[in-house]
Amino acid sequence: MAVKGVVFDVTSGKEFYGRGAPYNALTGKDSTRGVAKMSLDPADLTHDTTGLTAEELESLDDVFTKVYKAKYPIVGYTARRILNEDGSPNLDFKPEDQPHFDIKDEF
Repeated sequence: MAVKGVVFDVTSGKEFYGRGAPYNALTGKDSTRGVAKMSLDPADLTHDTTGLTAEELESLDDVFTKVYKAKYPIVGYTARRILNEDGSPNLDFKPEDQPHFDIKDEF
Protein backbone atom coordinates (compact mmCIF):
# COMPACT_ATOMS: atom_id res chain seq x y z
CA MET A 1 0.00 0.00 0.00
CA ALA A 2 1.12 3.57 -0.52
CA VAL A 3 0.78 6.69 1.61
CA LYS A 4 2.15 10.05 0.48
CA GLY A 5 3.67 8.33 -2.55
CA VAL A 6 5.70 5.90 -0.42
CA VAL A 7 5.03 2.20 -1.00
CA PHE A 8 5.07 0.07 2.15
CA ASP A 9 5.19 -3.71 2.44
CA VAL A 10 2.32 -4.35 4.87
CA THR A 11 2.60 -8.14 4.61
CA SER A 12 3.48 -8.41 8.30
CA GLY A 13 0.14 -6.70 9.06
CA LYS A 14 -1.94 -9.16 7.05
CA GLU A 15 -4.50 -9.33 9.86
CA PHE A 16 -5.19 -5.64 9.09
CA TYR A 17 -4.48 -5.44 5.35
CA GLY A 18 -4.95 -8.95 3.98
CA ARG A 19 -7.95 -10.23 2.02
CA GLY A 20 -11.10 -9.81 4.11
CA ALA A 21 -9.25 -7.74 6.75
CA PRO A 22 -10.58 -4.39 7.97
CA TYR A 23 -8.14 -2.17 6.05
CA ASN A 24 -7.78 -4.24 2.89
CA ALA A 25 -9.45 -1.45 0.88
CA LEU A 26 -6.34 0.70 1.45
CA THR A 27 -4.00 -1.73 -0.34
CA GLY A 28 -2.96 -1.73 -3.97
CA LYS A 29 -3.11 2.03 -4.37
CA ASP A 30 -1.98 5.31 -2.87
CA SER A 31 -4.58 5.79 -0.13
CA THR A 32 -3.21 9.04 1.29
CA ARG A 33 -6.59 10.80 1.50
CA GLY A 34 -8.25 7.82 3.19
CA VAL A 35 -5.48 7.63 5.79
CA ALA A 36 -5.74 11.38 6.46
CA LYS A 37 -9.51 11.21 6.89
CA MET A 38 -9.51 7.78 8.58
CA SER A 39 -11.92 6.77 5.83
CA LEU A 40 -12.48 3.61 3.83
CA ASP A 41 -14.96 5.33 1.51
CA PRO A 42 -13.88 4.42 -2.05
CA ALA A 43 -13.99 8.13 -2.98
CA ASP A 44 -11.28 8.79 -0.37
CA LEU A 45 -8.93 6.03 -1.50
CA THR A 46 -6.73 8.32 -3.58
CA HIS A 47 -3.47 10.24 -3.44
CA ASP A 48 -5.34 13.57 -3.72
CA THR A 49 -5.08 15.75 -0.61
CA THR A 50 -6.95 18.73 -2.06
CA GLY A 51 -9.36 20.23 0.47
CA LEU A 52 -8.13 18.32 3.53
CA THR A 53 -8.33 20.28 6.78
CA ALA A 54 -5.27 21.23 8.84
CA GLU A 55 -6.29 18.57 11.36
CA GLU A 56 -6.53 15.90 8.66
CA LEU A 57 -3.12 16.85 7.27
CA GLU A 58 -1.63 16.75 10.77
CA SER A 59 -3.21 13.33 11.34
CA LEU A 60 -1.80 12.14 8.00
CA ASP A 61 1.74 13.17 8.96
CA ASP A 62 1.37 11.57 12.39
CA VAL A 63 0.07 8.23 11.07
CA PHE A 64 2.60 8.24 8.21
CA THR A 65 5.51 8.59 10.66
CA LYS A 66 4.29 6.73 13.74
CA VAL A 67 2.49 3.86 12.04
CA TYR A 68 3.65 3.23 8.50
CA LYS A 69 7.30 4.31 8.65
CA ALA A 70 7.68 2.79 12.12
CA LYS A 71 6.09 -0.59 11.38
CA TYR A 72 6.45 -1.37 7.69
CA PRO A 73 9.47 -1.36 5.36
CA ILE A 74 9.52 1.02 2.43
CA VAL A 75 9.73 -0.95 -0.80
CA GLY A 76 9.32 1.83 -3.36
CA TYR A 77 7.75 5.09 -4.43
CA THR A 78 4.85 5.92 -6.72
CA ALA A 79 5.52 7.64 -10.04
CA ARG A 80 3.85 10.79 -8.68
CA ARG A 81 6.51 10.94 -5.98
CA ILE A 82 9.57 10.55 -8.21
CA LEU A 83 8.41 12.09 -11.50
CA ASN A 84 6.98 15.44 -12.53
CA GLU A 85 3.66 15.56 -14.40
CA ASP A 86 5.52 15.70 -17.72
CA GLY A 87 7.40 12.48 -16.87
CA SER A 88 10.72 14.18 -16.18
CA PRO A 89 12.59 13.28 -12.98
CA ASN A 90 11.53 15.18 -9.87
CA LEU A 91 14.81 16.81 -8.86
CA ASP A 92 13.35 17.57 -5.41
CA PHE A 93 12.71 13.88 -4.68
CA LYS A 94 14.33 12.64 -1.48
CA PRO A 95 13.91 9.07 -0.26
CA GLU A 96 12.38 8.63 3.17
CA ASP A 97 14.79 7.87 6.00
CA GLN A 98 14.02 4.52 7.62
CA PRO A 99 17.21 3.43 9.43
CA HIS A 100 15.51 0.87 11.67
CA PHE A 101 14.82 -1.43 8.70
CA ASP A 102 17.37 -3.50 6.87
CA ILE A 103 15.88 -4.86 3.66
CA LYS A 104 17.84 -8.15 3.99
CA ASP A 105 15.99 -8.79 7.27
CA GLU A 106 12.65 -8.59 5.47
CA PHE A 107 13.23 -11.51 3.09
